[in-house]
Amino acid sequence: MAGILVVCENKENQLRKVSFEVAGEALRRGKELGLPVAALVMGHGVKEQAGELAKYGVSKIYLVDQPSLQHAYAQPYAKIITTAMEQMQAGYVFLAASPRGKTLAGFLGARFATSSFTDCTNMYVQNGKLVIQRPIYAGKVILTASPLKTPVIASLRPNIFKPEMSQVSPQIEELNVTLEESLFQVKVAETSKVAKQKLDVNEAAIIVSGGRGMKGPEHFHLIEQLADLLGAATGASRAAVDAGWRPHAEQVGQTGKTVSPQLYVACGISGAIQHLAGMRTSRVIVAVNKDPEAPIFQVADYGIVGDVFEVLPKMIEAAKASGKN
Repeated sequence: MAGILVVCENKENQLRKVSFEVAGEALRRGKELGLPVAALVMGHGVKEQAGELAKYGVSKIYLVDQPSLQHAYAQPYAKIITTAMEQMQAGYVFLAASPRGKTLAGFLGARFATSSFTDCTNMYVQNGKLVIQRPIYAGKVILTASPLKTPVIASLRPNIFKPEMSQVSPQIEELNVTLEESLFQVKVAETSKVAKQKLDVNEAAIIVSGGRGMKGPEHFHLIEQLADLLGAATGASRAAVDAGWRPHAEQVGQTGKTVSPQLYVACGISGAIQHLAGMRTSRVIVAVNKDPEAPIFQVADYGIVGDVFEVLPKMIEAAKASGKN
């Protein structure tokens, strides 16, 4: 029987939040299409993680736990996904629209000579067929498409879809997959950890970002202070990252990370189209800029025309007064 396969992602021996979001959307569409849903957990040391999916309504779980996957790249994962697809005769594969998910979606699209829909922001069923929506042209246009060929490969943007909280009894099946040496053409020679912020912008519900208007790295303590008070992640525009003020991991935009938080606060960011492409799907956008003609105000729900060095301290004081800390 055809079904929907959810490809889960893990980080530091924990399933990423986006995996539960993807699973939730798969369960909703599976109910409408009359199709079963199964999840695939793969990596090294991930066996204990698999059961977490049962809290989110996933009763069928495929597991591949092998030491060779600890530092693997896309090829072995693509083979594992293909094996799981064949096992359940999957007509749909849902992944996270993360760097790994987008890469794997491309591999699978080529493998099955089918379309790969990346960075999807909406899905629904119409006349018994799945309809997918995703932004194109740097977010200026929303593409609506109904795939004609299966399997349908789709990666879902984080923080868009809601997980389903529903405890079920899981059935975990360990897949026996032989991974040939030829699949490990790319190997990790060395890993080095950089200073890690509290929250990843990809999965944060609130993001406070700074741009060229912050005038230097020494002023980003204001961004960090407001972010701490709000329980937010810190982000940055490409200009701030290119200037060496902030790490690339914080870059939001077309050449950085695409985010969809509940609240996005843009401080000293003019709103070039490349930046808007990475954050315009945020639920609520607050912009602070001294230029009333700045493009960021065209997408902002709330705009403050003023000097960030005058406005940010007032926002920080207001956050303190509200007891957010």
